[in-house]
Amino acid sequence: MRGKTRIAKAAEEMLTGSLLPFWQSLRDERHGGFYGGMDFSLQIDRRAEKGSILASRILWFFSTAARALGDRALVPYACHAYAFLRDACIDREQGGVFWSVTFDGKPADTGKHTDCQASALYALSAYYRLSGESEALALMKNLFSLMEERCRDGEGYGEAFARDFSPAENGKLWESGVPAGRTMNTLLHVLEGYAGFYEVAKSPRAAAAMERILYLHREKVYDPERRRQQVLFDRDYRPLLDLTSYGHDIEASWLTDWACGLLDNAILKAQTSALNSALAAQVLGEAYDGALANGREGDRMDCRRVWWVQAEGVLGFVNAWEKHPGSAAYREAAAGLWRYITRHLVDSRPGGEWFWQVSPQGVPDEGKPIVSPWKCPYHNGRMCLELMRRDPGIFV
Repeated sequence: MRGKTRIAKAAEEMLTGSLLPFWQSLRDERHGGFYGGMDFSLQIDRRAEKGSILASRILWFFSTAARALGDRALVPYACHAYAFLRDACIDREQGGVFWSVTFDGKPADTGKHTDCQASALYALSAYYRLSGESEALALMKNLFSLMEERCRDGEGYGEAFARDFSPAENGKLWESGVPAGRTMNTLLHVLEGYAGFYEVAKSPRAAAAMERILYLHREKVYDPERRRQQVLFDRDYRPLLDLTSYGHDIEASWLTDWACGLLDNAILKAQTSALNSALAAQVLGEAYDGALANGREGDRMDCRRVWWVQAEGVLGFVNAWEKHPGSAAYREAAAGLWRYITRHLVDSRPGGEWFWQVSPQGVPDEGKPIVSPWKCPYHNGRMCLELMRRDPGIFV
């Protein structure tokens, strides 16, 4: 199309011209890993704690980008991230992955959250695909077994644990402050980690676990009347808040399709695909107006434009359009979100990346950091990499 660029090409340009250089610049040569904090003014906090989820997602990012681009210059960054995760974040005494370590790699918050274990598993699978290192495969196998033995219970997966994997209160994942017994977020990331592990190890035990998780998504997490995911539960899967997270809905709509597609189960694939089509349709109808609203609590709409929600929205709408090519609204929404991201969320300041969030009027929130334990290259980096892989024929 005259005057327009394929979204896959635009994604590669964003990846190589902006995201990769930004995260490369945060490599900590003295203490290992990558710096754990940068404020809105682009000042690096060299003494910030290094969260294991951030460390894992940086490892996933460089490992996957190096393979996708065939760029050997990125391999040392993946190796650097791997060494820090292996040497600092993994608890060699009691197993599993700490919540965080100090800037110089000593245990800080020694809690063991299931999300941390799942994020590390997902990252290690990407690194193993890049490197083929037997050590990384062994770490993956040990971590998967630990999760099944210590994090899993009769109804799914627990959330927060102490260092010895005794249960602890779960208050770290949600701004609401509600200490949920289970969350949709953690269950989704367990599936993601297991899918990455299954891709490289073809473990029948992992396949069976993925099928159990997809069943839980369909029967416990998904609300068929509202066509959305419940997000916060007690231990018995009773919803704790009337809360809609459009980011989690749209992320789940493509991520569970991907994970299910790895399995040899046609019935499960059809069930999952139908559920996800309903999710995508609901998000498009309720939350999209050129950008995606963050969520809804009761009757109150949260219209903040959050970085990761927009990135996952692009992929969710691309996935829906590929499944329903006659529904041009999905194609247009994916292109519209891409344009919104480039105009409002991409930080054009020298040394910038993406803003955490902007107001409905497009004003960046100066109270939010550029890098933090949660602000990472995983959602926007994965958006670029997945668009490059799919090359969906959308122009922007």
